[in-house]
Amino acid sequence: MSTTPPAPPPAPRARRGCLFAAVLLVLFLSLLLNLAVGLVAVGVVDDPFNPDPAALTERHLLGDPKARDKIAIVRVTGVLTGDGIQYPVRQLEAAARDPQVRAVVLRVDTPGGTVTASEELYQNVVNLRDNTGRRFKATGPKPVSVSMGGLATSGGYYVAAAGRPISAERTTITGSIGVFVAIPNVAELAKENGVKLELIKAGGIKAAGSFFHELSPQERQTWQDTVDSAYDRFLEVIAANRPGLTGKGLRDDVVIDRPIPKRDDKGNPLAEQVRYTRTLADGGTYTAADAQKFKLVDRIDDLPAAVRASAEANGLGSFRAVVYDRTPGWLERLTGLNLRNRAPGLDPGDLAATLTPRLWYLSPAVDVGLLSGP
Repeated sequence: MSTTPPAPPPAPRARRGCLFAAVLLVLFLSLLLNLAVGLVAVGVVDDPFNPDPAALTERHLLGDPKARDKIAIVRVTGVLTGDGIQYPVRQLEAAARDPQVRAVVLRVDTPGGTVTASEELYQNVVNLRDNTGRRFKATGPKPVSVSMGGLATSGGYYVAAAGRPISAERTTITGSIGVFVAIPNVAELAKENGVKLELIKAGGIKAAGSFFHELSPQERQTWQDTVDSAYDRFLEVIAANRPGLTGKGLRDDVVIDRPIPKRDDKGNPLAEQVRYTRTLADGGTYTAADAQKFKLVDRIDDLPAAVRASAEANGLGSFRAVVYDRTPGWLERLTGLNLRNRAPGLDPGDLAATLTPRLWYLSPAVDVGLLSGP
């Protein structure tokens, strides 16, 4: 006679409940971590585990890693805006305060940016070079030379003018000495679609720059005067720093004058020819070879050669060249992500700031990129 074995006892409810609670806890912690990473990545908050989000870490690049004397390589990249120059400024200040830094090489790779940001960064370079004390304290004046990357135009050249000598790589594009202001105008579109802006103002030209009406001659002239003033300042900076160049010469002296063929819309040359005439400050760009020929740059060298030339010029037989990296926070170390050096995205706030009329020292064809951020 067989007997049926007794059924196993049911699992204790407490064990299943603990497992469920553990899963919920893991999911909750994962959600918090992802939320924190997202907020840091878009710049809403700083890394809460990084006590100094502005801290920089020094990294050896070339030379003798055991040498006492240092050459600091300060990198200037991207479009120069109020926020965009904060990292270069921190590098300049770090180099200025370090008594072991004997010279600085400014590595410029930027199409330029706003007039205000370009001027502010230029003044910070002058502060380090001459120890003016206007922006930050330094251990003394420090010679500044320049190494240009692929693009060092307009506001990038404006900042580079503070250093000497200026080296360009063979493939560098530089120049673009000029200024512009972009004022969107949707007056015709608004009229066609029955849209208008009722503007109540005091002051005859207070509405200069409004999207919704054409500029009057008087309104246009106010902007032209502002542009001309910024242009004169650009020429003044170059003339003050570049031997052999003057404001009048930059503006008026013809440096290129030759016949060139007209081209069709596909770039094919036609039989008809026109005169191609250039001045240095006509807003156009130059190759490195032409820039050297016209005294905008001093030599054609790469970055390592520029660093070694700086060491030789400053009597440094042994040196170590260093760069400054932003110190990663704990979230970056934990996740392996570069959370705060991402290119800015396009959001309504950025678009609104971009559409605000402002003066630019910016290379031609880069203005379309202004919609990527202010």
